[in-house]
Amino acid sequence: MSTGAGEKPDESVWGKSRGLDPALPPYPLVRHLLDTAAMALHLWDVYLSDNQRRSIAGGMGLAGEMDRARAVVGLCAGMHDIGKLSGFQFCSRHGTEHLSPSLRQDREKMTTERCGHDVAGLRVAADVLTILGFEADGETVAAERVAEIIGGHHGRFYRNEGGNGSPFLGGALWARQRAAHASAVHDLLGSPAAPESFKAAPAVLVTGVVILADWLVSQEDYLRRRQKNLEPALAAHFARSCTDAAGLLADAGLVPVRLRRTDFTEAYGIKGQPNPLQRSVMEELPSAVGSGGPGGILLVTAAPGDGKSETALEAERVLSRAFGTQGFAFLLPTMATSDQMYGRIAATLRRQSGEDAGLTLVHSMAWLNTAYSDERLDAGQGVLTCDGDEARAGRQRAETDMRPRQWLRGPKRPLLAQFAVGTVDQALMSVLPVRHNALRLLALTGKTFIVDEAHAYDPYMQVLLGRLLNWLGAYGVPVVLLSATLPVSVSDRLIKEYLQGAGHQQGVLGKRTFPAPYPGWLYVDGESARSTQMSEPQRSEQAAERSMDLSVSVEPVVHGAGGAGGVRNRLAVIERLVEPVSTGEGGSALVVCNTVGDAQETYQRLRERFDDRSHTEGGIVQLLHARFPGDVRESKTREVTDGMGRSGPRPVRRIVVATQVVEQSLDLDADIVISDLAPLALLLQRAGRCWRHENWWARHGYPGGRGRPGWARAPRLVVLDPLTDGGGVPKQWGEVYDEFLLTATSAKLGDIPGGSVSIPGDVQELVEAVHGDSAEFDWDNPGSLHAAAWNAYRGKEIAERGQAGLIAVCRARSVKGLHALHSLPGEEDEWETATRLGAKSLRLLYAYIHADGRRTLDLAGDDPIPDPGTGQRMPAAAVRAVMRRTIPVRADWFQGEDAEALSPPESWAEHPMLGEVRILCQPVRNGEHQAVSVSGKLLYLDEDLGLVRR
Repeated sequence: MSTGAGEKPDESVWGKSRGLDPALPPYPLVRHLLDTAAMALHLWDVYLSDNQRRSIAGGMGLAGEMDRARAVVGLCAGMHDIGKLSGFQFCSRHGTEHLSPSLRQDREKMTTERCGHDVAGLRVAADVLTILGFEADGETVAAERVAEIIGGHHGRFYRNEGGNGSPFLGGALWARQRAAHASAVHDLLGSPAAPESFKAAPAVLVTGVVILADWLVSQEDYLRRRQKNLEPALAAHFARSCTDAAGLLADAGLVPVRLRRTDFTEAYGIKGQPNPLQRSVMEELPSAVGSGGPGGILLVTAAPGDGKSETALEAERVLSRAFGTQGFAFLLPTMATSDQMYGRIAATLRRQSGEDAGLTLVHSMAWLNTAYSDERLDAGQGVLTCDGDEARAGRQRAETDMRPRQWLRGPKRPLLAQFAVGTVDQALMSVLPVRHNALRLLALTGKTFIVDEAHAYDPYMQVLLGRLLNWLGAYGVPVVLLSATLPVSVSDRLIKEYLQGAGHQQGVLGKRTFPAPYPGWLYVDGESARSTQMSEPQRSEQAAERSMDLSVSVEPVVHGAGGAGGVRNRLAVIERLVEPVSTGEGGSALVVCNTVGDAQETYQRLRERFDDRSHTEGGIVQLLHARFPGDVRESKTREVTDGMGRSGPRPVRRIVVATQVVEQSLDLDADIVISDLAPLALLLQRAGRCWRHENWWARHGYPGGRGRPGWARAPRLVVLDPLTDGGGVPKQWGEVYDEFLLTATSAKLGDIPGGSVSIPGDVQELVEAVHGDSAEFDWDNPGSLHAAAWNAYRGKEIAERGQAGLIAVCRARSVKGLHALHSLPGEEDEWETATRLGAKSLRLLYAYIHADGRRTLDLAGDDPIPDPGTGQRMPAAAVRAVMRRTIPVRADWFQGEDAEALSPPESWAEHPMLGEVRILCQPVRNGEHQAVSVSGKLLYLDEDLGLVRR
């Protein structure tokens, strides 16, 4: 190959064409390369955390030469599109027309074969870099690693299969131009030399930088401005690009903000001083962490309502300062808990002068949350990342169709913000073989990583979380895990995954355990694996402050309609238990059901018995579950939490009937909690909503000055147990919970001495007794009545862990070639790889069909289902109107021809959200909607009950 020495880049070679001014020549490739290099340098200086810079430089063998590492990152970005010097140049008529005659000569041979320019760049990069002197030895030759980064800049890594002689790459003239383009970038970056080595994990972060830099400088408005005013010389163009980078980064909301660190009371808007757990993190954790190093992991365990969220944020202050991270990702199990936490975090940032900080809500329906969503959802500027050769799938093309005005709200971007709150699924995508997992890892590694409700994940998700912790350990990212009911065996596995990522040998770790105090915290240093616990005096003080004797009673019940079971009929028992709320002093009760159907039935019975209101009026009895339309559920959740939260005002009488949606992170305080039988850890979570704020109110006063009713003499959990006296699991519960866990819990509840549980003293022992690896039951005895349940439970757990291990990317230190991050066949993306097991779900839009055939969103018939026609853009307001009325349901409810009948309008097919929606139209007769028969069940949307399926 010719070196191209002395040859200048031919600026007829185009880098961007589509979406630009057609009256002007396309945007030259060399200038786009320089734009991207300039942005990568600015990202290094401003966006990347100290922790990320250290990780990248160390992975290059340049720990003491940060400027040199910075230049190499700039070079990777500046060569990302080198593969466009190929047959790619002929995929745009406008671009081809402006190509110089000499480069057009190879057109016929080059267009007989097609491949993406990312793959073309992978094939040629090593040869081009050799010309620049990238021949250093190392774990992987630097030129080969940079080639992998170039090949991965569209989100997927490929194995380098060779093919340098492919006609698609052109002849000698094209080879010289590739060298000339690379040399121009290399020279303007100060001719950086090859790094000493280039390890895989840091190279993944560099790929994320390249992707982000490319997206930022590929924005339509910016390219149009530069296209009209090209500087005469490349050096001047590069200088302008370096200047522009600051504005582009700021406009995207990616410039980190330094918070005004206030005291605890001001920061969280909490009256009073921090509790002993929070005070211990503030006072004792800094000495445990020391001056920083390659990360560490903190486990915080405490009963529900003990302020673990504020504890985590105080820990973040300590960890970010020590390890050089900036901001945090706060991840939770569900969208509902994420929505509530988002509001709390937003208020906390505002109190610390963080109004300008990037804060995003990260889950698939975040843009529907009224506290977060931007009402100005008109189409903004697009990111022009493709010009023809990457459009392999319809959904990929549609991905850029939704263009929120705010850059961080575009596809795959929200985690990049300095502060992010969302579902843990969004983070787990980074260790699944999906596109842009490298970008997600970049987004996570600059922050402190916080996982709330760490107990709430099944074995499949635990493996994925462990794999992510392994990668975060490799990057030295500080981690905080929060839980009220986490078995030691699970926390031990997660900590060891982190430490293995940090470089500790699995064999050595296998001989150790990391038991955490309860309540309290355990910190494990990433470098030394040394563990430090919360001091005993502070722990004892915390236990005493939150101490509560929970009365636990079991009510044997019989499920069934028509009064089956007599006085033991489940509904009759619930009615008896909540009756004190409706009389005398009133009070509040929380009834937690295992299924939506049970909740609806229970609510109807209690409303008929205790509530004479109309369906549209507020009353004593409230219902909360996941099968309401999105806008209705958000309103109901807010109504419930406002009425039963810490600050009140508390209603005189309130009965809330709910499903598992109240188990996690919802701030509720009830005088009594009544629950269907559930696994013991979940019962303790539900019990955490009983007298949750009693100690606080005892010190600071009850809301409105009204204390507990006289009948509520102590916190009480009542468990409705259908398994006593030989009963079985109710048929309608299906596979909600494993039979083994229910049976084991039922047995353990019967053994509780005196029917009293000391909170927090007895919590960990109870959790271990049912959920821990050391639980001792006779389930594995072939003669045991419960042997089948035990074997099914263990078999399912092993299968789930095995399935997760097969689909997750390999551990960070096991990666040799970056293609290992996309080792599965196909074009994987988020919709093709699951972060959770179980029945697949879909979003169902309940609409109405009138006698004249009109299909509308409302019963009155005034709001037609929006259908702009095939090829037309759906207005953002219409998208929101549709999505806010959708309900998540199981996909297996709809089979065969039912699925076809539910199809949305053709104009929705290519939309990234509407394309997956299914529509069920309820016939309207005489102003009333009728139920619809689907797969042998009647479905209808009730204003009061939500979606009913019978």
